[in-house]
Amino acid sequence: MKTLKKRLQNSLSNFYLLQGEDYYLYDRAFSMIKNRANIQLEDFNLSKFDDENFSMQAVIQSAEAIPMASDYKIILVKNISKITKSDENLLLDYLKNPSPSSIIVIFDFFNKFDFIKSLVEFVDCKRFDRKTSSIFLVNEFAKRGKQISQEALDTLLDYCNGYLTRAVNEIDKLAYFDLSNSLITKNQVQILVNKDEEFAVFELTEALGQKNADKALKILNDLIKEQGLLGLITNHFRRLFFIAISDLDDKSLANLLGVKEYAISKQKTQIKNFSKLQLKKIFSLLEDIDFNIKSGAMLQENALYYLVLSILYI
Repeated sequence: MKTLKKRLQNSLSNFYLLQGEDYYLYDRAFSMIKNRANIQLEDFNLSKFDDENFSMQAVIQSAEAIPMASDYKIILVKNISKITKSDENLLLDYLKNPSPSSIIVIFDFFNKFDFIKSLVEFVDCKRFDRKTSSIFLVNEFAKRGKQISQEALDTLLDYCNGYLTRAVNEIDKLAYFDLSNSLITKNQVQILVNKDEEFAVFELTEALGQKNADKALKILNDLIKEQGLLGLITNHFRRLFFIAISDLDDKSLANLLGVKEYAISKQKTQIKNFSKLQLKKIFSLLEDIDFNIKSGAMLQENALYYLVLSILYI
């Protein structure tokens, strides 16, 4: 974000590609670009495309239209999940001679536009590192006349799985919960902030790896009614298994497994808790449980308790 801010002070590009996993940073970057462009009459000078209305031809036609009562118009393309070779060729042709009065901004959460990364202004929207996120959140609380203890800050980032997208949405709730005290405590975070499901599954896996039955069962009790829980657990252990048996680097593993590099680096810290043989057995167990649920031999809630108790003794 700091790099983008400096670049915008010097010049404005006609094309920005945003990639990463923290959606708050997408919105923040877009706001900076739009403010710098000083867009007037947004109804005429701001066009938006997503999976429902996307066509590359329409995007380019919009970019080639003249802005109305404004120096620039912006074309925002958000999280397209599929593009064709024809789409790629149309965009590459456009980039040879882009309209000087249009700014195309692509939110590319699914990394479908890697082929133009070296040709346009790239903005990295991956999760901030822990230190940068902490500084940002401390400043946001200070704007509201609040301080947050280090324990509370660490817990907030853990519960939000490092996503500023989630953490930002919790700021006002925490800041105005107790107006009589300027300090936000760990206990307040634990009471007011719901754990991100991925983080909760990470916690559950950590407890299972450490053979901490009480903690594992407590976490499961808190999660048991969540939709798609078995799928999250299965995906988590599937990644652990592939990380354990693979010599690939984090980026290659992330591409292979369809996740972000952050998820791979975070899960690598759990490998020490399981042997390759244990992970293979757990992976087979998950396949058996999935079959039993789909065939009606087990209820999902019973299957989850059976899974957790079985892993504790593998």
